[in-house]
Amino acid sequence: MENETKLSIYRAARTIKRKDNTLYNALRSIYEDSIFVGEISQLWPQLPLVANLRCGLWYNPKFHSTCYFKSTDGHTNNWSFNTSRLNFHIALLAGQKGGCIIVDSTRRGKRFPDSMSKTIPIWTCVLNRSIFNYLNKFSNADASLVKQDSNTGCNSHDWDCSLHLPLWVSETEKAAIEDRLEGWAKDLETSGADIAILASCLKKPLRPLWISQKTVIWINEVPDYDSWDFTPIILVSASSTSGVTQHRTTSEFSWNYIPGAGDDEESWARGLSPNLFWNHAYDLISTGPDVCNQKVADIVEKDRVYRARRGQDAPQITVKPSISESSPCLDPLLCSDLSNITISSSDEERGIFWLGSTNLALGSSQIAAECSSNVDCVLNCDQWPISVHHQEAEAYLHLPIVSSKMDRFSLFNNLSSAVNFAKSNLTKGRTLLICCHDGEDISVCVCLAILISLFNDEGSFDDGKFFSETGITKCEMRRRLVYVCKFAIKARPSRGNLKQVFSFLNSEVAKV
Repeated sequence: MENETKLSIYRAARTIKRKDNTLYNALRSIYEDSIFVGEISQLWPQLPLVANLRCGLWYNPKFHSTCYFKSTDGHTNNWSFNTSRLNFHIALLAGQKGGCIIVDSTRRGKRFPDSMSKTIPIWTCVLNRSIFNYLNKFSNADASLVKQDSNTGCNSHDWDCSLHLPLWVSETEKAAIEDRLEGWAKDLETSGADIAILASCLKKPLRPLWISQKTVIWINEVPDYDSWDFTPIILVSASSTSGVTQHRTTSEFSWNYIPGAGDDEESWARGLSPNLFWNHAYDLISTGPDVCNQKVADIVEKDRVYRARRGQDAPQITVKPSISESSPCLDPLLCSDLSNITISSSDEERGIFWLGSTNLALGSSQIAAECSSNVDCVLNCDQWPISVHHQEAEAYLHLPIVSSKMDRFSLFNNLSSAVNFAKSNLTKGRTLLICCHDGEDISVCVCLAILISLFNDEGSFDDGKFFSETGITKCEMRRRLVYVCKFAIKARPSRGNLKQVFSFLNSEVAKV
């Protein structure tokens, strides 16, 4: 009887949670929080607005760029500076524009996600230290590097290398992070990252600032970011931090506010992407909670049909039914297309990322379908085939590779075919576009395997001679990945897929 009571309480709690976390509640919460984000961005309109993937992407209809800072890299006793997620383009963007505003959100109980509390502060500090070391290293060779800058008054001797953390991070934790900073700076310097470009672009050291809905800002006393002696990375946590469920009412509808509603979109979005949401935001919000689910279903299906008619990736969206339903449970296939987000930059954000002079390029399968006529051959690593303009059979190869979470050996088993296809085409001087669903994970790992297998350490095609002579180490693979990420700024390869690449390369070395 006691177990039945506990089970009933558990079921009741789950039922209440499901009622609170409805689709309309999530979308309405995002919409309300986006108003705050818009207000903050207008305080410094010259600074570019950047979304931290993936949650932050929901909170504004138009971002200048995106970044990828993981909260897990800032978890207590798990602090990390990951060279596979350098986000160099954000540092360069901040240097060019004088700073930037990064938007993210978090669930109930925190004012800021750990990505903002610790991951980004660690990132800024490590970059600052690497720049400082670079300036000191070459000060004798080029005195202009350390001469006082007439505009900023900064030089290598007053370059701020301190770790700046928010007040709620304890001194003990801060000290533990500081003990690791020099090691992370050395990892960055040995990774092959172009510190010289960063040093020439940044005139002031990077420094994070934190703004939430509880932050008090005097509108008539907003400081000019040019007046600061640092390059500001303004971290905006979009959601309210109330510890209790907020029941809100308008003249037409009542709804429950969800902090960090944009997080974990697979569990609630029903195939809706941020781009689709903002294209139909007024209709979705104004129609109310009763018809919201059907409205979203109609929008998603219309978009799927539209993309299918254009030969783009358009799988059928299925939604997992609630536990109370009698129908069998189906695995959700929620394809939120981040590559379809409207970004204000028109050059690379929606295009093809060329890796220097290697003749290799990266992109999403959607981009590949639209731009295949601009390249000589296409290697499609998406689960779904695409329509391309190439008539020759050797100019197109489809390898249906799935993520490491679904199949731990899917990538490994297909890499040999991918490298052989690339070799046969690159030998003829052809350009090769490698694509996957989002152009951020699987295609990046395939490109990395091709780059290591067929190119020397200077990025020149040598048909695998350098690789057969030197083999592969984790340090070398990390260095090559940094090279890829230098051009493909949206790259965010998963650890599981990178492990498969390393295993494949080691197995190839054993064959030599």
